[in-house]
Amino acid sequence: MSLLERITFNPKVMGGRPCIRGMRIRVSDILDMLAGGATQEQILADYPYLEADDIRASLAYAAAQLGHTVVVAAE
Repeated sequence: MSLLERITFNPKVMGGRPCIRGMRIRVSDILDMLAGGATQEQILADYPYLEADDIRASLAYAAAQLGHTVVVAAE
C-alpha cells in the first residue's frame, strides 16, 4: 500500500474530509497535533490504532496539496 492510499474520502465519514484508512481521524487532526509539538511517538501512544505510516501519509498528503499551482489574477 502506498502512503497516499492510506488517505480515504467518504461522505459518510467526517463529512468527506480526508481521513486515515476510513477511520474517524482526519488528516488535519494529525497535522494539528504535529504542529502543536506532539511527536510521532506521542501520537501513536495516544491513538494506538494508528501506525507510523499513517502519520507519514498525512504529511505526504499535505505536501501533495501544497504542490498544486495556484493562479492569482493580476489586478
